Amino acid sequence: MTSRSLKVLVTGANGQLGAELVNLSAEGFDLQGFGRDALDITNLKQCREVLSAYQPDVVIHCAAYTAVDKAESEPDEAFRVNAAGTRNIALAARESGSKLCYVSTDYVFDGRGTIAYNETDPTNPQTVYGKSKLAGEQAVSSLHDRYFIVRTSWVYGKYGNNFVKTMLKLAGERDQLKVVDDQIGSPTYTLDLAHFLLELVRTDYYGIYHASNTGVCSWFEFAKAIFEESGASLRLEPCKTDEFPRPAPRPSFSVMDHSAIRVNGLTDLRHWRDALIHYLKDDKQ
Repeated sequence: MTSRSLKVLVTGANGQLGAELVNLSAEGFDLQGFGRDALDITNLKQCREVLSAYQPDVVIHCAAYTAVDKAESEPDEAFRVNAAGTRNIALAARESGSKLCYVSTDYVFDGRGTIAYNETDPTNPQTVYGKSKLAGEQAVSSLHDRYFIVRTSWVYGKYGNNFVKTMLKLAGERDQLKVVDDQIGSPTYTLDLAHFLLELVRTDYYGIYHASNTGVCSWFEFAKAIFEESGASLRLEPCKTDEFPRPAPRPSFSVMDHSAIRVNGLTDLRHWRDALIHYLKDDKQ
């Protein structure tokens, strides 16, 4: 006897991760994506109506305000989406009896660490974006009792704009490039993250998780690997963050420890370089 498919509602279905999820052919899942046109998360009434009508087993909440620099000049909008919007989804999910998986970020930490951040380490966001995402985490944990909070970092994939696509584009336009080497973290391939999220939401191992591809690199090392694996030839030079001032400070250390994945016996994500190779091959097809 086969168990029925798990009904999963994905918010932010037009974003990088949301699009990856809804386009997966995942056995045992009935994935339904909602973009902003079909589900405005800042509208509590609409959140309640959509979830009540669809009755999902799980909501994977990918919709977010992600313009890190722009958030510094429009904090109200960042909080309206990331905090109030997440509160609305948490309330509607609880009322419809759905589990909730909220995708969060390494930006909830201050980025000043020297050892990988554990799920239980104190948060201390330094940007409006990070503060608004942490407010979303707090809404989820206070309003819902069956939740997963999944913090990730340096996301790229097939859908939407990202660092890998930018590097490949620049490789076709320039013969030399400078990339910062004093920000350290772990790239995350949306395909691998999507598969992890689906494995996670099948369980009742609720709580906070850190999920990125394994291994650590700087943006410079990541760019170097992109060019090596794609066969692009240009001169790449390391530089420092202060050479490229941005409205929102970037964390210099974004490495996260995956202890919750290990403790709960879940499948960790593959090494970031293996994931990059897969992405570049897949992108060519």
